Amino acid sequence: MTGTSTSVVIVGAGFGGIAAAIELRTNGFTDVTIIDAAPGIGGTWLHNTYPGAACDVPSHLYSFSFAQRRTWSRLCSPQPEILEYLRGVAREYGVADLVVPDTRIVSCVRESAGGAWTLTADDGRTFTADVVVVATGQLNRPSVPPIPGRESFAGHEFHSARWDHDHELRGRRVAVVGTGASAVQFVPEIAPEVEHLALFQRSGNWFLPRRNRPFPRWWKAAIRYVPGLQRWRRRFITEYCEALTLMIRHPGTLGRAGRLLSTVFMRSQLRDPEVRRKAWPDYTFGCKRILFSSWYLPALQRENVELTTEKITEIVPEGVRTADGRTHEVDTIIWGTGFAATDFMFPMEITGPGGRSLADEWSAGPHAHLGMTVPGFPSLFVLYGPNTNTSGGSIILYLEAQSRYVRKALQEMGRRAATGIEVRTDVEAESDRELQERFAGTAWTRCDSWYRDETGRIVTNWPGYMRQYLAETADVDTAEYVFHR
Repeated sequence: MTGTSTSVVIVGAGFGGIAAAIELRTNGFTDVTIIDAAPGIGGTWLHNTYPGAACDVPSHLYSFSFAQRRTWSRLCSPQPEILEYLRGVAREYGVADLVVPDTRIVSCVRESAGGAWTLTADDGRTFTADVVVVATGQLNRPSVPPIPGRESFAGHEFHSARWDHDHELRGRRVAVVGTGASAVQFVPEIAPEVEHLALFQRSGNWFLPRRNRPFPRWWKAAIRYVPGLQRWRRRFITEYCEALTLMIRHPGTLGRAGRLLSTVFMRSQLRDPEVRRKAWPDYTFGCKRILFSSWYLPALQRENVELTTEKITEIVPEGVRTADGRTHEVDTIIWGTGFAATDFMFPMEITGPGGRSLADEWSAGPHAHLGMTVPGFPSLFVLYGPNTNTSGGSIILYLEAQSRYVRKALQEMGRRAATGIEVRTDVEAESDRELQERFAGTAWTRCDSWYRDETGRIVTNWPGYMRQYLAETADVDTAEYVFHR
């Protein structure tokens, strides 16, 4: 086997899957297949079509370094523009036709360390590959909390990540459960249309401003024609994002400055003292995701919007009941409750040599060397895996770095005429221990959040800066791996 003859199946056709396919194909790997349960390319940007859906990272950074665009319509592009960008890049680099759509992989099995992977779809079809790259990401499976009585609701319900565009909201009484990043975008869009909006919040958020209006013509022209301006803009945004991470890593010093900026902005927007009291966060700045919006907080003060902080105890036929005994009568429930972020690729079953189950391996919490490789599972790579989320940057940088790392690992495998590559157990254990230690003293440790799994470990986020991750994944240290033949 030569490196470039290695067969690779990528599970997931979002940014990660497309990045990996481009990296492999442009470096001579010809046998590459992308499989996705969706009808086409897009990943989270194909599914999340709720009103106001947009990225909260500026587009000059939330885009591939090798496929920059000078035609973004605004600072943070809306969902249709991002989806078209990703599809256009896939066509431009010749990987769009590699996608096998409408195919949900339910299991991946590797019988021997030097053998091949067999992937099975839910319709019984099978695929065989030397290498599997799981690029399903962290934000792909909508999560709805197990609230009693949900099945009794007499109205209509749906999750924000699977928006029901056929359900007319105008004039309806609507409950929105959850006030995270998605709700912050769609609540200001639907609030003027509905008769009444009951918004149920578990905890408030720290906000920074983002008006996100269309770029003026002069700025579009400057970006397109002034040499170096696009590069400077991307660099500036990168340093701004790194500054957010700096605040999170140092909550007692620089974090206080971030909190002050957020406080001044939020107080200027929350004129109603009762709404301000309810909406105000009660945890350290940066412990949970910092949100960017100049429209959400004003929407909370509309006459037809009610912010509720009482705990939901059950769903009843006529609406939502809270701990104070009140029944909020609604005819539509929108679940803005996020994703099963700590489940990663599950419920897909992944079984390595000797019947080793990845679910069992991760029973005490997900872990992987550099977020990509796990002992006992040769030639399996995870993109956007454990501890590779970013609180203050662009996941696209991480996905590019991971794709390069995978490509270099496969080239090393080819040089040795190996049929499998596996991270050493001691290497992975030590890297995970060191990684968890890096969270000490940071804002991430100062509250409960979706960054943690059931055991309390922070398993989604990278504890450092983007530049650190790029440096640590720049090259493959072959001493950290075992090569199987």
